[in-house]
Amino acid sequence: MRTRVAQVLWALCLVAATVLAVAALCIAVDANQQNALVERVLELAKVVDLNVFTLDDGIMAFTGDNAETKNALVNYGLGAAFYLVVGRVAERLVRP
Repeated sequence: MRTRVAQVLWALCLVAATVLAVAALCIAVDANQQNALVERVLELAKVVDLNVFTLDDGIMAFTGDNAETKNALVNYGLGAAFYLVVGRVAERLVRP
């Protein structure tokens, strides 16, 4: 039972990290934000960024040329790394 819970925790954190990474990539390559899939990924990223790794008021805020891309790559990248670390630690703590 604890093994299954640990796997679910890791999977949830992995999905959150993937969403943030894909959202950062979509912003970096200037993907069409009117596309339903891109729009959904960006919406999900706003949900899982915990209001800490946001694009507007994240850990680092860039200005000037390519500020949106820099904000996305740094803040969403840090968020993805955070989820991977937390997920792995939680999995190790829960697993017997």
